[in-house]
Amino acid sequence: MKKLIQKIKGLKKTTKVDFATYLGVILAFVIVNLLRTGGLLNRSLTGMLVPICAYIVMAVSLNLTVGILGELSLGHAGFMSVGAFSGVIAAQSLQGSIPSAPARLVIAILVGAVFAAAAGFIVGVPVLRLRGDYLAIVTLAFGEIIKELINCLLVGYDSRGLHMAFNISGSLTINDLGLEPGGMAIIKGAQGATGTTAISTFTAGFVLIMITLVIVLNLVRSRAGRAIMALRDNRIAAESVGVNVTKYKLMAFVTSASLAGAAGALYGLNYSNLAASKFSFDTSILVLVYVVLGGLGNMWGSIIAAAVLYILPEALREFADYRMLVYAVVLILVMLATNNDQLKALAGRILPKRKGAADNG
Repeated sequence: MKKLIQKIKGLKKTTKVDFATYLGVILAFVIVNLLRTGGLLNRSLTGMLVPICAYIVMAVSLNLTVGILGELSLGHAGFMSVGAFSGVIAAQSLQGSIPSAPARLVIAILVGAVFAAAAGFIVGVPVLRLRGDYLAIVTLAFGEIIKELINCLLVGYDSRGLHMAFNISGSLTINDLGLEPGGMAIIKGAQGATGTTAISTFTAGFVLIMITLVIVLNLVRSRAGRAIMALRDNRIAAESVGVNVTKYKLMAFVTSASLAGAAGALYGLNYSNLAASKFSFDTSILVLVYVVLGGLGNMWGSIIAAAVLYILPEALREFADYRMLVYAVVLILVMLATNNDQLKALAGRILPKRKGAADNG
């Protein structure tokens, strides 16, 4: 036991923070499971568990772009929608060949991650070579374009495989796909994905959060992560010592997009009906709020902010029409508190080690 304690003390401060983050997520998962098993969570909160996991992954992945890379992305919901609908298509079309729901969910998450990564690569290659706020503008446009494309998308599946069509003119229906009598309509244009088999679980969400944290934290602590943070702090200085700007920016951006796609697949397979309007500009701003309030570059803060702020509107439902007003007031108060020098100094005196850890993570 003493040797274990000595080994723990010998670890780097950043490693201790990372292990504390992993342990905190595991403890939260165990506690929530115990509460759910004991019937202490109402139906509403139980139904929010999977979306909370998805938004935690979204917040952590966006923090990689905004907090670690230092680039503003306003279309993160676009990557989430790519993952959601590609994941739904994969899961629904594999129902006959893969009866196991967990196996289909894993495949759907991987498919969502791959397609979102591809979209991130397509967007990032030209834009990340530029300077300024071009990434924010392009990602904002990307999110809106993806939403409109999905509203025009018709997808079905039968024994002959997938059938797809773009209803640009507005005159096509799902019947125009020519599906066989036993065929399955997966996406019906503006109606979105309907009749989807919900296979997402809280356990799968927890596993995805852990995988996301492992990927992001290991990337941040690696040589590539130090290069990415160097670009954030001073691009000219980083370029002068031979750091490949486009390579490392693209690495962070594509990783962030891929994780958002995985979160989208988890989210999309939690509902029987899913419309593209779920992934609007408002969703991107909501995730950005989680990141800012949790602290730029602070992954643990993103986790807490995403969980608390997602639950808060539901907790304020008793205020009826005034609940969103109260929600906005709470956000303002939290923002003022997190930027108050006196509170920061007080926290530094009470928890000096934790403050130092937060600065590094």
